[in-house]
Amino acid sequence: MNHQPVEGFSKLSKQGKIDWLIKEYLDGNKEHETVLTQYWNENPDLQKLHDEFSENTISNFFMPYGIAPNFLIDGKLLALPMAVEESSVVAAASKAAKFWIDKGGFKTTIINTEKLGHTHFIFKTEAHKLLHFFNFKLKKKLLEATEDITKNMRNRGGGILNIKLIDKTAELKDYFQLKASFDTVDSMGANFINSCLEQFGKTLKEEVANEESFSQEEKDSLQIVMNILSNYTPDCIVRAEVSCKIEDLKDDSGISNEEFAWKFKRAVTIAEIEPYRATTHNKGIMNGVDAVVIATGNDFRATEACAHAYAARNGKYSSLTHCTTDNGIFRFWIDLPISVGVVGGLTNLHPLVKFSLSLLGKPSAQELMSILAVSGLAQNFGALRSLVTTGIQKGHMKMHLFNILNQFGATEEEKQHFVTYFKDKTVSHHEVISELEKLRNK
Repeated sequence: MNHQPVEGFSKLSKQGKIDWLIKEYLDGNKEHETVLTQYWNENPDLQKLHDEFSENTISNFFMPYGIAPNFLIDGKLLALPMAVEESSVVAAASKAAKFWIDKGGFKTTIINTEKLGHTHFIFKTEAHKLLHFFNFKLKKKLLEATEDITKNMRNRGGGILNIKLIDKTAELKDYFQLKASFDTVDSMGANFINSCLEQFGKTLKEEVANEESFSQEEKDSLQIVMNILSNYTPDCIVRAEVSCKIEDLKDDSGISNEEFAWKFKRAVTIAEIEPYRATTHNKGIMNGVDAVVIATGNDFRATEACAHAYAARNGKYSSLTHCTTDNGIFRFWIDLPISVGVVGGLTNLHPLVKFSLSLLGKPSAQELMSILAVSGLAQNFGALRSLVTTGIQKGHMKMHLFNILNQFGATEEEKQHFVTYFKDKTVSHHEVISELEKLRNK
C-alpha cells in the first residue's frame, strides 16, 4: 500500500486518529482499536490529564511500577519506587539493599549542584576586544536584564551563579559562548535556564549594537546561533558509597569473603579500563537510576546523556563506579552527575509521581539525587555480585521465566509447575519450551 501524507492529524479527535491509522496502516483491522482502547483509563479526568502530557496521544503505554524495600540511606530506611519493565532490576536492587542494611547502609554526599547553559554565537572580532567588553560592561548588563526572570528563584536561594565568556575560535572560526552556571534549588530548571539564556541572546545583540568600540562590520557579523541549557552537568554531582570490613562481607555463594572482594574489585577494574565492558556495566547502573527517575517524573533521557558523557570525560569511556579493598576494608562507590527536580513538570500532575515523592518522604532535589545514586550503586552491586559468583543468567532468567510462559499462554497451574521445576535448574528458553510441550502432551 502506498501511504499518503496526512493534513491536520493533530486536529483529529483521539478516535479519529485511531480510525485513520487503522485505515491507512493496519488494513482496516478493528482488533487494533481494541488493543489501544483497553489501556484507556475509565476515569475521564485522569485520562484527559494523561492525554495532555504529550501530543497526538491515542492510548497509554503501561509499565510495571514496583517497590524495592530496605534501603538504608544516610540513616533513613526507604522503599524505592521503580518504574521498569526489565526482569530482575527491582529484585537485584532489593537484594543489594538487604545485603547492606546491617553494614551501615548507603552513605551519600552532595558534591555540587551547579547546572549549565550556553548562548552560542558567531562574532567576527578579536577575542581580547570581546573579553574586555564582556568583563567591563556586558556581564553586568546580562545580570540586570534577567533580574525579573530570576527573582523568584533568588528568593528560594538559587539563581545565576556565574557567567563566563568562552573563546572557541580554535575549534570553529569566530565561535564564542556565554557559559552560565545556575542553582535551580528543587526544580530541574530547564525552563528557567532557557528563559535566562534567551534573554542573554537578546541583551548581547542590543549591547553589541550600542558599543562604540565595535565597528559596524563587526556589529553586522554577530549571529546568535542558539540559547540552550546543557544536559551535561559535571558539577551537579552526588557520591553514594558502601563500605565494610572484608571479613563482614559474608557472601552466600560458597566462596570466601576475601575471594569475593578480590573478584568484585577485579570486575570493576575491568569496567574502568575496557569500554566494551564499561558500556554494559554503566547500562546496569542506569537500570536502577532510570527506574526511580521515571517513577518520580523526571527526564531519564537527560540523566542517561549526562551519565554517559561523564563516563567519557577523560577521553575514554569508563566505569561510573569504583572499588577499593585497602587495609582490609571493602569500599564501593559511584560519583553520579545528575540533574533532577521535585517541583514543576509532572511532579505536581501525575498521580503516581506524586505518590512516589510522598513515599520517599517528599525529598528535596538534593535528597532525590542521593536516592538515585544509591539506586544505581545498588543495582551495580547486585549485577557484579552475580557475575563474579553464580553468573548473571541464573537469577535473571528466573525472573524472565513468566515472560516466556506468558508468550505461550501458560495457565496458573502450568506456571506453578515451572516454579518448582526450575527450583534447582538454570532457566533457558529452550528448556521452557521443551518441558511445556511434555507437560501439555501428558
